Amino acid sequence: MTMEKTTEPIWWGLFSAGGVVAAFLVPIHIILVGFALPLGWISDSGALYRIWWVKLYLFILIVLPLYHWGHRHYFTLNHMGLKPISKLLAVLCYGGAIFGTVVTVWVLLKI
Repeated sequence: MTMEKTTEPIWWGLFSAGGVVAAFLVPIHIILVGFALPLGWISDSGALYRIWWVKLYLFILIVLPLYHWGHRHYFTLNHMGLKPISKLLAVLCYGGAIFGTVVTVWVLLKI
């Protein structure tokens, strides 16, 4: 019996990592940027986004939930009866996440 090579473990890993980020980091980020910063509890001079580890944090915060979304959306559409076009769905869902990754890298390198 031979096993077929597949990329599915990669997508499941990114799905899992994106779920963890969405569950733990996004709420903290919302509290910091959505409440603490506007209410004056913390201050931001704008220079914070030029630090490499802040850029890494933002990359993780943005990109991993994109893969979580792509994988979840792909399987949801398949279960809704669109399985005959699953290859197209995979390209659109995972391609969207990959495109979001490229845009995120580009933006973070520009700031």
